[in-house]
Amino acid sequence: MDGILDNWQLQLQVLGTTAYAMLLGGAIGFEREMKNRPAGFRTHMLVAGAAALLVGLVDLLAQRYSAEAYRELVRIDPIRLIEAMVAAVGFLGAGTIFRNRGENVVSGITTAASLLMVAVIGIAAGVHSHVLAVGATLLTLAVLLLLGWVENRNGQAGPPG
Repeated sequence: MDGILDNWQLQLQVLGTTAYAMLLGGAIGFEREMKNRPAGFRTHMLVAGAAALLVGLVDLLAQRYSAEAYRELVRIDPIRLIEAMVAAVGFLGAGTIFRNRGENVVSGITTAASLLMVAVIGIAAGVHSHVLAVGATLLTLAVLLLLGWVENRNGQAGPPG
């Protein structure tokens, strides 16, 4: 009975971490939403949450298959999780990048990069690296808000990102 209770507690912890990652991703997505970019508030929240949830699922799988009988059958490689998340976000990011015909202007690259960043923030939240997750969120917002403001002020604004 204790194993079942422990599993429920771990599941609730994973759910809380997922919500926390979604909150951090939402902060970045809100900035993208306010600038009317192709991926905004909800998309960034979902990407960060998915990354944290995947990390949590790895924890649950590791616990479930940690018994001696499974040790030779199940190998858990967290690096593969990161590779899968980067590939999935690359697919999403590609959908946000557009090139205007007849012009040499590409847009959406910054949004694609912000999607990758929220995935990594979600992974950081998922492994309970809270200082890293919050710090990376603040750094990302600084890049998007402060550097965007500096570029606009100096007339160096590139194509919409």
